[in-house]
Amino acid sequence: MVILVDVPLASIHAAVPEGRPASSTITEAGPGISLPQLLAGSAVALAVLLPMALALGWYIAGRFLQPLRAITATATVISAGDLHRRLDLGEPTDELTELGHTLDDLFARLQAAFDAQRHFVANASHELRTPLAGLRTLLEVTLADPEADIDTLRSACQEALALGEHQERLVQALLALATSERGVTRRETLDLADVVEGVLAARRVQAVAGGVDLAERLTPAVMAGDRRLIESLAANLVDNAIRHNHEGGHVHVATRTSGGQVTLTVSNSGPVIPGDQIERLFQPFQRMAPERHGHRDGYGLGLAIVNAVTQAHHATLTAGSRPEGGLTITVRFDPNLP
Repeated sequence: MVILVDVPLASIHAAVPEGRPASSTITEAGPGISLPQLLAGSAVALAVLLPMALALGWYIAGRFLQPLRAITATATVISAGDLHRRLDLGEPTDELTELGHTLDDLFARLQAAFDAQRHFVANASHELRTPLAGLRTLLEVTLADPEADIDTLRSACQEALALGEHQERLVQALLALATSERGVTRRETLDLADVVEGVLAARRVQAVAGGVDLAERLTPAVMAGDRRLIESLAANLVDNAIRHNHEGGHVHVATRTSGGQVTLTVSNSGPVIPGDQIERLFQPFQRMAPERHGHRDGYGLGLAIVNAVTQAHHATLTAGSRPEGGLTITVRFDPNLP
């Protein structure tokens, strides 16, 4: 301010008015402001403006930094375990409030993820505890029987082995779900028709034993993905279609390429499923009521694994109930997506 204001004003003192002869000696004050007066006035102005500028800057900075303080305080509370807290910065809309809204969305997704994790762990603990409790009861009853003979002990051992196999299959299903949710770690070019054909070949005996007709219409469908996960997806779809069926029922499996997309469709007969129950079936440990299909061979993880593999490949999953009973599930893979 001194350079830009004082110097031009000080030059007025040295100017000579028009019509007055120049003199080498100035004996009286000319028009303008003397330099000492100008400097003194500037010093007073600086002394007055500096505190005002500091106070105004402090106030404005505080207003702008208030959302940051709210973000920091709320993040501290959330990190302590309270995932239900939100920033709720409100108006006015600026860069910081937009950041706050983005963080609120992030906190909501984190809360949903943690809730789903707790729900999954609780269900997994329940599913694992049931066969363990049955195994313990079986052994205790057998050991408490003073008249137990070799046949009784052999029968108890066979039941214990069956319970152990049940636990092993459940653990394998949990590992498959965890692997699917981890995402795609490697990609290779594969023909979906070849993968599905191998899955069907390994399950024809199971279908014949259940009285289910297994039909296929496989056309070449080349795509890129994790072969192991794609095989798991197809296997769980076919297993689910065979398991939740009835004697004399059918399962139709088709692969094709249409509109640049690779499609896998599995349609099966079975019990009538309400439309509002379909989405729930793709969550872990969700089954239809036992009276609808008469058994509980599954663990409620098959369609959850299908959903996880679909999301890992950025594919599209659609499912619909058939009026005559059963489901039609279609998975569409986009080769252009990573």
